[in-house]
Amino acid sequence: MHIKWLGRIQSWDEQTFFLLSTKQAQRWCRQWPRWLSRTGDGYGYILACVAALLLQDPDAAILSVTLLFGFLLELPLYWLLKNTLRRQRPYQRIPRFKSQIIAHDTFSFPSGHTTAAFMFAGLWANFMPSLGPLVYTWAALVGLSRVLLGVHFPTDILAGALLGSALAALILVQTAGWW
Repeated sequence: MHIKWLGRIQSWDEQTFFLLSTKQAQRWCRQWPRWLSRTGDGYGYILACVAALLLQDPDAAILSVTLLFGFLLELPLYWLLKNTLRRQRPYQRIPRFKSQIIAHDTFSFPSGHTTAAFMFAGLWANFMPSLGPLVYTWAALVGLSRVLLGVHFPTDILAGALLGSALAALILVQTAGWW
């Protein structure tokens, strides 16, 4: 029963992946996924914290420390999950498929970029609620960019979004009495 259910999920995942990743050939969709994906690299989070500190927002220092704590949890957890579950990336699994980029690590589940982006969005939105819709939209687009670039299946992105959101909630609960 579970095998059949997992097979259906895998089939949906691959069909959705092909639907989205073939859009990358269209002219409008060639460069923005690369750029957007890069905003989810580690240095982007550092720049966001520096920008918040430069704005002299009273919560910026607390946000920066909370984000640091979050990434100290997120990085080893996502690495452990990827290396335990060992799901192949689309360009490894699908014959003759060529991705737009080659990912820096081997496995795809969950998406590390999406996990980090949703954790960041959850924490940032807690400290600066007016920016919540913007940072959550950005996080979703980071995840979409990873599918369009051909390095993740849609369920990698969904799992990353859930994991990142759960981590943000956990961190906010754990740090509630710190400040």
